[in-house]
Amino acid sequence: MRFLLRILKLLTEYGNYVILNVISNFLSIIFSLFSLTMVIPFLGILFDTQEKIYNPVPIALNSEAIKQNFYAYITLIIDQKGQIEALMFICILVLIMFFLRNLFRYSALYFLAPIRNGIIHKLRTLMHNKLLYFPLAYFKNKRRGDLTARLTSDLVEVEWSVMSSIEIIFKDPLAIILYLSTLILISPKLTLFVIILFPLTGLIIGIIGKSLKSSSYLGQKKIGHLLSIIDENILGLRMIKAFNIEENINLKFQKESKKYKKIMDSVLRKKDLSSPMSEFLSTIVMVVIMWFGGKLVLSTNDYLSAQEFIGYLLIFSQIIPPAKSLTTSFYHIKKGSAAAERIFEILDLKEDDKNLSNSEIKLKSPPNLIKFKNVSFSYDKKKILNNISLSLKKGETVALVGESGSGKTTLADLLPRFNEISTGEISINEININHLSLKYLRSFLGIVNQDPIIFNDSIKNNIKLGSVNATEKEVIRAAKIANAHNFIMKSINGYETIVGDRGDKLSGGEKQRISIARAILKNPEILILDEATSALDTESEVLIQDALLKLMKSRTTLIIAHRFSTIKNADKIIVLKKGEIVESGKHKTLINQNGYYKKLYNLQNFD
Repeated sequence: MRFLLRILKLLTEYGNYVILNVISNFLSIIFSLFSLTMVIPFLGILFDTQEKIYNPVPIALNSEAIKQNFYAYITLIIDQKGQIEALMFICILVLIMFFLRNLFRYSALYFLAPIRNGIIHKLRTLMHNKLLYFPLAYFKNKRRGDLTARLTSDLVEVEWSVMSSIEIIFKDPLAIILYLSTLILISPKLTLFVIILFPLTGLIIGIIGKSLKSSSYLGQKKIGHLLSIIDENILGLRMIKAFNIEENINLKFQKESKKYKKIMDSVLRKKDLSSPMSEFLSTIVMVVIMWFGGKLVLSTNDYLSAQEFIGYLLIFSQIIPPAKSLTTSFYHIKKGSAAAERIFEILDLKEDDKNLSNSEIKLKSPPNLIKFKNVSFSYDKKKILNNISLSLKKGETVALVGESGSGKTTLADLLPRFNEISTGEISINEININHLSLKYLRSFLGIVNQDPIIFNDSIKNNIKLGSVNATEKEVIRAAKIANAHNFIMKSINGYETIVGDRGDKLSGGEKQRISIARAILKNPEILILDEATSALDTESEVLIQDALLKLMKSRTTLIIAHRFSTIKNADKIIVLKKGEIVESGKHKTLINQNGYYKKLYNLQNFD
């Protein structure tokens, strides 16, 4: 329940709507109660047992005064106009009361809508914001499908299971209290049974509800796993078809889906038990009241008149729906609490103290010198980089080479702080990058990846990610420098062409040129290139190589090299082996040393 309470804390932002909702619910119940109590004088007039009162009391806001004055007015109508007119008066009064009841019932729902949708909107945006700003290292141990499930199905579960119960929380306890108070006024003895029996039914329901939450948590976790499998299968569809493993993949999915089905069977059975169980328990209470109340009516002590007992039963019958609804909502809340727990697992994550996002420290001049000093990095207790020291001067091009797994990409990722170093220091102009805000640090950087990230949007908007406020003229200029303008103009809608999911409507070379145009538009001081031409055809490589040369001009550049032909003119080449620098120097110098670099070079150029 603590997760529900945390969600309800968000209600403070909607104080006015909450107050209006409570007032509307209160008035709806009051008018409903008044309309129901009309059955007592109605039956009294119908069976000619209505007690006549000729002495009205001073008007006051208490039940006895209201009752006596109302009966006095009914007596006056009967004496002056007859019983038929009195019945007509009561019927019209009931009609007005029911109209007002439903009017305020709708207004309660009207004021609830912005509360319910507003809280879900806030939870969704808080989670999305948390995921955007959380370190990349966090996602290495997380399935994308599970995170997607928390932002989608878990939030839907909270909305329908918990937020739909807010109406019940605001309305049903109030209804039960008001109806119960009226029953006490009619017959305290009879109401004593109600007060004793209802908590016993609540205890039985609570035991089942606890089991429901546990099953629901497993269900939400399993649907996250299923979404991950679906995501992986869609991404790997080409490979699945190539190896003819559709049947194996489908069997694996069916196995996981069957586990989810089994869990959800248990969840739904427990949830569906709430309505018949609460109805049966309420019926037991009703039967006890009928038996005991009937004894009071048949006794000679005038504890309760026949019409009062019928009115009592009618009012008690109105307690059953909110009690039943409250019971059902308890199951919903238990089920939704499991989803809320998974949501708060994300919202409660604490960022590393190194992420000084609000730091106001600035560089006194543009980046002139980048230093890696005795830098080491470990992941899951495994050392990836060990005691790395190197420097990049302004306008210098430094290349990182080495076999797969040597730590090239990991080393480059330390500069924008996609990963946090374990020991050592990285500085720009002698200022530790951990003392700079992430936003300020990354404002100096431009990154072109080997696999460009393209969003399902227009070409123009993909380029404008480099500078969201750029003019159309600036976008076109960047595209021309990146050798992308010609193919863009041949597209169906030019710069407004939608590129599809992950840019699937574009070739690899086209996606890479858009990525370069994006970096050109940003105009960064420091450039990180994860070899942008390694997976391209010769024609595309020539175009992109030309675009990269224009982009690198007068910029400090760190290149992750896969093709040695692209780094021959680098100012410095850093050779990595198993996370350590084994050689460094210019291309010719390293070739002449006849060491590890030349071995790698010869392997790549072997015919």
